[in-house]
Amino acid sequence: MVSSSQHNSRSVSLWEQLYEFSGEKVANCYQCGKCSAGCPLAGEMDYAPNQIIRLLQLGIPELEKKALGSLSIWLCLTCETCVARCPKEVDLPKIMDFLRQESLKRGLAHPEAKNIIAFHKAFLDPVKYTGRAYEVGLIADYKARSPRSVFQDVLTAPKLFLRGKLNLFPHLIKGRSQVAKIFERAMKKENKK
Repeated sequence: MVSSSQHNSRSVSLWEQLYEFSGEKVANCYQCGKCSAGCPLAGEMDYAPNQIIRLLQLGIPELEKKALGSLSIWLCLTCETCVARCPKEVDLPKIMDFLRQESLKRGLAHPEAKNIIAFHKAFLDPVKYTGRAYEVGLIADYKARSPRSVFQDVLTAPKLFLRGKLNLFPHLIKGRSQVAKIFERAMKKENKK
């Protein structure tokens, strides 16, 4: 029997943190593999979706680190094909979202995910301040965060601008302050962990 002092001193496993964050129980997965069979990017991943779940199920810190350092969590499209196929309705996109956040927090992000992370941040920043996506701002921010791609697709911008697809200034929505509050609440919740 474990005493309460021993219980309190043990570290909380990643799957327990995941459950607290999302309500998803990795123990529900019985490794049928339907998520991996239906995943459009499983062939590009270093660990198939069901393997990521298995790494978490075992509760071994070294394996949890492998999950957090995998490229798979960054390649997930959150298309929800896995959820639609799962007989236990395990919400893998929710799990992948948690793993991405935890990976960044612990500094374990896969090196090949650098551009994905840059795009993620470049997309969210304009939403935070304008209340919606702002394409020119997103492109400029992304290019600044990923210098290797500065000139990639540069000739496409004038064509899009002439067709009215790119606005030089962001469209500000009503209720921007509510959107900013959502970001603030999310950051407060994240900082409490």
